[in-house]
Amino acid sequence: MGAVCVTGIALWGIASTGAARADEPLIKYNGNSRDYWEHPPADWFMGDETAQQHGTHPYPGQPLPTPHDELVGLVKDNIKLLPGFHIEVLADQLDCARQMVFGSDNTLYVGCWTDHVFALKKQGDQWVAKTIIKGLRQPTGIGFYNGNLYVTDIDKIYRYKDIANNQDNPKGEVVYSDFPPYTSHGWKYMVADPQAPGWFYIPVGPPCNVCLIPSGTAQYRHVNPDEGLSEVAALGQRNSVGGDVDPRSGQLWFSENARDWMGDNIPSDKLNHLVKYGTHFGYPYCHQGDIPDPKYAMGHKCDEFTPPALNVGPHMAPLGMKFYTGNNFPAEFKNNIFLSEHGGWNQFMHTGARIVRIQTDPDGKNISQEPFAWGWIKDNKYWGRPADVAVSPMDGSLLVSDDQAGAIYRIWYDGK
Repeated sequence: MGAVCVTGIALWGIASTGAARADEPLIKYNGNSRDYWEHPPADWFMGDETAQQHGTHPYPGQPLPTPHDELVGLVKDNIKLLPGFHIEVLADQLDCARQMVFGSDNTLYVGCWTDHVFALKKQGDQWVAKTIIKGLRQPTGIGFYNGNLYVTDIDKIYRYKDIANNQDNPKGEVVYSDFPPYTSHGWKYMVADPQAPGWFYIPVGPPCNVCLIPSGTAQYRHVNPDEGLSEVAALGQRNSVGGDVDPRSGQLWFSENARDWMGDNIPSDKLNHLVKYGTHFGYPYCHQGDIPDPKYAMGHKCDEFTPPALNVGPHMAPLGMKFYTGNNFPAEFKNNIFLSEHGGWNQFMHTGARIVRIQTDPDGKNISQEPFAWGWIKDNKYWGRPADVAVSPMDGSLLVSDDQAGAIYRIWYDGK
């Protein structure tokens, strides 16, 4: 596939910049204060740095998209897949690709870390991208229903009516504005609910690494943007940027990024299964289902909360996920979960940056995972970071967005 040229630079990335000097002081903030939530420092995520992890410093600033020829070479030389599967660069030069959703006319809409939203259309053998929405703050979460595009931007949901016929000049209207205004962990993800058309599951993260959370955060909401309605679906989730509804049961599954500053190997990030509304998954009191928080457990026991369906590993940073509902993959892949792991920053030896295949019964039993596509880490550095996956309604292939390389990949199966 040919390259797609779209200019721009995202404002936020996470990667290690190397060890700090031993004489540099530890960074400490009071993550429980209202001022901290409403006016976070630029390095708010460093608020409770520990001596053990001293030196795992993220940096602000997303790199420029990887040049096309270089990206094709990196994919060819580094990405490994299960037998019979293949990968290609579908589109590149997308400066901040995050959540993806298909419209009814097979336009692919892509949310972004910065202020804009892309639309990609297939023209011949190439996918051509253009920026259709500008001027938002962090429109990472996007959804589609009844011909309309929905964009969640920190504290608001915008609706763009009849988007297929208005891509040159879409008019957004605020249809929901009851999210907290906090920018830290304020980025969103929209999970369409087929059991209730027009409703979406949307996570609300806490404005800290770990703290006594402000009301209305660390939860999943069930939202109907057109009606301006919402209800709380789940509690005690730290930072979720991915989920999907199991087509077999109609129940929500979602990824969760665990807290930082406990070590290279704990706690594990999670995959959660919501069976009953109002379920509490433990944050900030308990991590990975069996580790009480050293400061915030405050007498709570982990068995008070619902454990994860699967601990996926420490600092994997699981983001977007989908149940596979296409027809290109072998039959045994039907209804498997494909989970994108963005890769963490708060460790010395990086992990994640891969797609995993998760097999599970509808009730969460007999669950297991295995790597499906991997190799975005080279020499302990991320050259790419998977952010979301989407099943193509056109051919059943799996699309993967990458907000580090600025690309979208296509993975398909032919058995060869």
